Amino acid sequence: MINMKNMIDLCEKHGFNNYSRFPVVWSSADHGHMVDVDGNRYLDFMAGIAVNSLGYDDEGFKTALKDQIDNIIHCSNLYYNLPQVKATELLSAVSGYDKAFFCNSGTEANEGALKLARIFGKKHKNGATKIIAFNNSFHGRSMGALSVTGQPKYQQDFTPLIPDILFADYNDINSVKKLIDDKVCALIMEPIQGEGGIITAEAEFVRELRTICTNEKIMLIFDEVQTGIARSGKMFVFEKLGVKPDVLTLAKGLGGGVPVGAICATEEFAKYFTPSTHGTTFGANPLATRAAEYVLSKVSTEEFLQSVEEKSEYIFTKLNGLKNKFSSIKSIRGMGLLIGVELIESVPTAEIVKKAFENKLLILSAGHNTLRFAPSLSVTKEQIDQALDIFEKIIK
Repeated sequence: MINMKNMIDLCEKHGFNNYSRFPVVWSSADHGHMVDVDGNRYLDFMAGIAVNSLGYDDEGFKTALKDQIDNIIHCSNLYYNLPQVKATELLSAVSGYDKAFFCNSGTEANEGALKLARIFGKKHKNGATKIIAFNNSFHGRSMGALSVTGQPKYQQDFTPLIPDILFADYNDINSVKKLIDDKVCALIMEPIQGEGGIITAEAEFVRELRTICTNEKIMLIFDEVQTGIARSGKMFVFEKLGVKPDVLTLAKGLGGGVPVGAICATEEFAKYFTPSTHGTTFGANPLATRAAEYVLSKVSTEEFLQSVEEKSEYIFTKLNGLKNKFSSIKSIRGMGLLIGVELIESVPTAEIVKKAFENKLLILSAGHNTLRFAPSLSVTKEQIDQALDIFEKIIK
């Protein structure tokens, strides 16, 4: 008989101790719920941190992956493979970019974008190497992505980081202008700061950034690792902001649970990646790109995007109702099905996340005293009602 405590003890004994995990071992998932080895069901409003975009019950997705396993799981990038060709064409079409490059994760997508920025600066801007990032941002945990992450708590144990990284204040255009000179090759930002607390960029701020980057020949990079792939109600947040970056990084929801990331770029910038400048063993893997192809085909339809918008309006209306009811809720923010619920200082989010878990609801924290709701894009209104009933009981 499987004993959950014994399984957790085994993992703690043999695994690295770098996660603060909840005391549960999952065995399966279905109908918007995670199921542990004892058969307990938890309503899932974090979707593997915005990864399981289609939930757990899409039979077409499962069939596509099973079919691909029967054909081929992996081959080298010394060759083309059919799912890679199809997924690359489709991602280029839905994003509106000339070129797409598949990798394994959001961190790796950002790492590749930083390399693209540096080679652009060296070859096109007289050796420019400076990259502007933003305070409170999060771009990943590898040395390059960590270097442009504007949160010292993630960086302090790993210094020195890569040089020539400058930090501006989010939504403060003057703080950006002060950093501009002819040595800046790129600017990287999240259109919604996810880990930073679900903070959305102001449209005017982004428009001014676009103008500056165009005039100064600076590569504008949007990190939509968490916000892309229909989570906002559009395929990408940049569509809602009305500003298109030069380079776009993606991951999380792109593979519906299969690890895959991507970089999209205009030809003007993509051309700097020539043979041997960048690569990855598992990127564009047939299994991963088959997953990406299926997800992109499904979530990019007007019908699907409209369903996300409708569910977003529904959950925001209900959450704002709770805000009016409880003084412990300070603000509701976000976009689509990426939602931040900021609490007053006297109500610690860690305690609310813990109590939610005890009540069989899975949610996250983000930034300063903010709860994060990021259910699958296939969440139902009934499940939203169930989740917010639990949340209301806890907030009381």
